[in-house]
Formats: sequence, C-alpha cells, structure tokens
Amino acid sequence: MPALSEVAPPVTRSVVLVVFADFQLLDATGPAEVFAAAGEQFPTSAPPPYVLRTVSVSGGLVRSSTGLELHSEPLPEPASLSGCTVLVAGGHGVQRAMAAGHLARWLAQVALVCERCCSVCTGAFLLAQAGVLEGRQVVTHWRYAGLLARLFPTLQVLDDALYVRDQQVYSSAGVTAGIDLCLSLVEEDCGRELSLQVAKGLVVYLRRPGGQRQFSAELLMQQAPANSLSDRLAQWLREHLAEALDIEAMAQALLVSPRTLHRHCQAELGLSPSKLVTQLRLELACRLLEAGTPSLKRIAQRTGFINEYNLRRAFVQALGVTPGDYRLRFCR
Repeated sequence: MPALSEVAPPVTRSVVLVVFADFQLLDATGPAEVFAAAGEQFPTSAPPPYVLRTVSVSGGLVRSSTGLELHSEPLPEPASLSGCTVLVAGGHGVQRAMAAGHLARWLAQVALVCERCCSVCTGAFLLAQAGVLEGRQVVTHWRYAGLLARLFPTLQVLDDALYVRDQQVYSSAGVTAGIDLCLSLVEEDCGRELSLQVAKGLVVYLRRPGGQRQFSAELLMQQAPANSLSDRLAQWLREHLAEALDIEAMAQALLVSPRTLHRHCQAELGLSPSKLVTQLRLELACRLLEAGTPSLKRIAQRTGFINEYNLRRAFVQALGVTPGDYRLRFCR
C-alpha cells in the first residue's frame, strides 16, 4: 500500500475561516493548522486537500483578543462559496459582531450554498443569529451553553459535548475543541489514516470524538471550599448514586433545609443539587463504560438511572451520543 506522501488527495476543498474584531486566536489558527498539516502529508507537486481563506466584514488586519492580528479578505459573495466549508471563530467580540448584524446576514446566505457550516466556541451565536442552527443540536463552550439556550430557545443545546454534527452543520466547544472538530472533518474527507497523521504531527490526541466531556464534575468540585456544604454533599452522593435521590433526601442527609442546600450549591458550584447528581451519575457511567462493564442495564442500576432508557436519554441530552457509541469510542 503506498504511503500518504505518494498519493494525491482525491479533491481540493475550500475552507473559509470567519473572524471579527476581538476573536479568539486559537479558534481560527487551531483549525487552520489542522487543514494546513493535512496538505503537508502529500507531495508538494500534488494539489492540496484544502485551500484556506480568512475573511472578515471589511478585510485587512483583524485584531484578536490576544492583540495579535490576522490578515483577512473582505466577505466574498455568498454565491462564490458553493461547496465550501465555512468555519466561524468565537471570542469576546462576538457580541459586537452580533449587534452589527453583517456577519449573520452573510452567513444566512452562505448557508444556502456551502457544503458545511461550522463554529468554534461562541461562533455558534453567530450561526444561531443567522438562523442556521434552527431546531438543531448544537454545542458551545460550557460557560455559555445556558446563555445560548436562553437567547435561542429553538436550539437543542448540548450540555457538555466537545462537538456535534447535525446534518451539514457542525459546532464545537471552546478553543481546542475546534481542533478536534477539524480532525473529524479531515477524517470524513480523506480517511482516518490522514487524520491520525495530522494529529501525530500536531502532537494532539486524536481520540477525542464528539461525545467526550468538556469538563468533569470532579474538577468542578475542586472549586468548592473544603468541608463546605457542597463539598460534603458530593462526598455523600458518591456513596449513594444508585439510590433514588431528590433534594429533600439530600438535604435530610446533610441536616439542612432543601432551600439552604440549593442556595449553597448555586453559590459554591454554579449549579443545582439535582444537576450535580446528574453530572456525577454520568461520569460514573462513563467510567464503567470505559472499563468495559458489559451490561447497560447493570450500569443504569449502579448509577441511579434505573433503566437503559433513562441512561440513554441522559447521554444523548448531555453528550450527543448513546452509551453504546460512547463505549465503542472509549472502552479500553
């Protein structure tokens, strides 16, 4: 079988990176490095698998939130982007970009002709404003998932997935998740072997497909003060996840009122006791799936989801994949 360097890519695809003032630099340069690295796997005489363009409303130098600037072209005519992949960066400047409205109007037209619409982090807000995400599953950085859901209630905002595909529309979580998304696009376009070679060259972990978690409840618990009410709740929950739990049972175990428990969890963790229970149950289920525990029924019972239906629903709502898919991807 010939090496990748001896084989010409099947087709050259156009990738259009969309930036705006105060964008997150890695949201654009991370994906750009993935697509550029894909081309490095082929002979220099061969057509590249990807041609990259960076665009903005007015063109010229666009300042990122780090202070570094990227050179960009003015927004091209939407009709000229037929068959391309459009990827919208996120960043602190997304609110101003939304208020101006130019990018959203342009994206609404581009979505009618392009092959794929993608976003990194808060770039999802611009796709949502353009109507591209209407009724679709979508993910953004976990800090902004609640805001995205409130501003655009018709969206199916996933709580914690790295990236998600809904037909021709792709969205990813914060910063480095854009690299994971673009590695998946390279695999989709050119095969797993090329995607693996790109990941190795960039020294990143290939095996982070959509469905892996953005962050863990265990990490979240580290921000709670030692021996605080939420810290003691988490310790108690770890021993009782298989039981039927409601806020009254949790409050009784800690000898406080439900209202007090809810107030402390929101203040110390930024989420409700019931949400913490779900997070801890999901993470235990993930660990059991990764360890190869054979029965989904048994996993559902051990984690307190009771049955396979509830387990599946929790996975799809939070991660965008089924427990079976998760096991296939992450089982050791």
